[in-house]
Amino acid sequence: SLSKLQLKTGDLDPRLFSRLRHLQKLDLSDNLLDKFPNSLTLPDLRVLNCNNNKLEDVTALKQFPLLEELTYENNVYLTLNDDYKVMFLLQNLRLLNGKDITKLANHVRRVNSRKLTSKVTAHWEKFFRDQLPEKYTAEQVKSIKKKFLKSVQTNVVYGPSSLSEFTRWRVKMIAEEFLAYSLGLELNTDPEPEEKMDENEEESTESPREAAEDAGQVGDFSSYINNVTVTPSKRKRNHSKPGSGNKRSKSQANTKEEAAEDVSAEPLHFLQCHSKGNSREDFKTQLWSCVFEPLLDCGARKDPIVSSSRTVATCGGESICLIDCETGTVLKKYKVATEEFFSVAWTTLTMVISNSRKKSHNILAAAGRRGIVKLIHVAADFCYGEIKAHKKPIATVCFSPTRETHLFTASYDKRIALWDIGIPDCDYNFKASQLLVLEALSIPLRIALVPTCSDQYLLAGCEGGCFAWNIKLDKEQKSRPFEAVFQFPDEDGGMTASHRVDGLAFLNDDVVVSKSSKPGCIYLWSWSRSFDAKGKGCQRTVAAVILAELEWSTTDLSYLTLSTCPAKDYVFCGDEQGSVWMYNLSNYTTAWSSAKGKRTDKRIPPTQILNWPELRANGEQLTEVLINNVVSDPTFTYLVVLTSVNITAIWKKS
Repeated sequence: SLSKLQLKTGDLDPRLFSRLRHLQKLDLSDNLLDKFPNSLTLPDLRVLNCNNNKLEDVTALKQFPLLEELTYENNVYLTLNDDYKVMFLLQNLRLLNGKDITKLANHVRRVNSRKLTSKVTAHWEKFFRDQLPEKYTAEQVKSIKKKFLKSVQTNVVYGPSSLSEFTRWRVKMIAEEFLAYSLGLELNTDPEPEEKMDENEEESTESPREAAEDAGQVGDFSSYINNVTVTPSKRKRNHSKPGSGNKRSKSQANTKEEAAEDVSAEPLHFLQCHSKGNSREDFKTQLWSCVFEPLLDCGARKDPIVSSSRTVATCGGESICLIDCETGTVLKKYKVATEEFFSVAWTTLTMVISNSRKKSHNILAAAGRRGIVKLIHVAADFCYGEIKAHKKPIATVCFSPTRETHLFTASYDKRIALWDIGIPDCDYNFKASQLLVLEALSIPLRIALVPTCSDQYLLAGCEGGCFAWNIKLDKEQKSRPFEAVFQFPDEDGGMTASHRVDGLAFLNDDVVVSKSSKPGCIYLWSWSRSFDAKGKGCQRTVAAVILAELEWSTTDLSYLTLSTCPAKDYVFCGDEQGSVWMYNLSNYTTAWSSAKGKRTDKRIPPTQILNWPELRANGEQLTEVLINNVVSDPTFTYLVVLTSVNITAIWKKS
């Protein structure tokens, strides 16, 4: 520690420091340093603290290539541009000013560099290549180099204006490398000070995560709605009168005090990030599926306070977005121009990286209208493969919770296939194979693996009913019919197995939540008690043992799906008016789980309804909003609401 010693740059003697070959941590905070000498060496330095100095430049830090943690807070001359410079220069940097920058740094080094390189090359091809004669002199080369470097730094723009200095710095570096490579010029490894750009020169307003149109790249900006006015409101149930549960109370909180007391979730962000062609006028793209990214247990990177991820993958139209729920930032965006995505699912694969070292990475599977599953290595910003799974659209996909490479795909071809997607090697080669085909009699819309035996039974809600299959892999049969179809009460008081089931999820190990057997109703039923009944006779049709009924909208619209938060005993379902119905069932689950658990007679009203706020786009109010899907993170901190009008709404539990 050399902290608080009034040190100036001249006090750091390279002859002394270059002898400290094993120094790993250095604290130079609270001094008077304005820059670093270029030849301090320190080949093993891992942690450096230069807080509270007068630093003006960070490029000399590249002499410490093993640096993992760097802090330079309260150096008034350093800006966001310097943060990006150190992320690019220091390949091993993990923490910058106390924040984990691994993902952003990968983006800066890969996607940003790739984009700028293609722009620099295109600039040379278009404006300079033809200026150079076939046989050129050193003078001619020197002259064209000077012109090219000036022109390329002025004209190649990318990312927001706040990063223009970093962009010019990188563009100059890339241009010099390009000239050295293509014209055999000597590379200037000690860059001169930056030329300042004139105030009136034009700068791009695109973000550093500009959309990558091709399959290999991820990263985009989200087009936010202009002038959004949000007025949250909520309907509260009146539980005081007996029998009032069946009447839908529309009363809204009248006073601000009352509203503040009532609302247990508040609106954080409304994003319009799946627009076709990034159009701000697109309020038609339907959003279908969203899943929270699993937390990677990576030692130091694991946050002791955060027990679940705040990053969610959403899909709709031609794109998939990765969104940070807290900030509302679209971290990455992946597009396929001819696709309409219907479903996304996460798995964590342990991949071999260099020198036989293993590392866990989150992989996102996405599928839709084309019947193709795309496999995306999110941290590397890379779609590394695809599986041509079905000839017709894929309605939904899900991974096995116990076998990380096993992926189920449910298709409009009336089949559910089980795939082993394999594990990609360090060159992203992988081998996918089909393990099973489950024959459905109608289109499967939702699938769920039975939590207590996820390698043995799969449930599916289909256009023609609710079915179960045996998926145990030790059986010979590769193509399998269903084992059971479940009957539910119909509107005439009888039982029916033939109805559309467009919502299906497990609330806990045994309780299934399913929707759409008749309008205005969501059933909770026991998997074990229903399925055990099958064993007594060998009938393929069994009556679902109903535990309770949830009161819901009377709409007959389909495909407004439901979800559960098992850790908090919550069920969520959106409706045709933009509202989200939330049911806290923690007071009921114990009674249901007992062997003779009785049915709850009265329909259970929602604990709360979140109303769609008044949103204005271009001055006009958005109306006719359907809620296609609602998903919470595992700890119910965030609620992500997907709509029929290209809006992703994010609520936070208050």
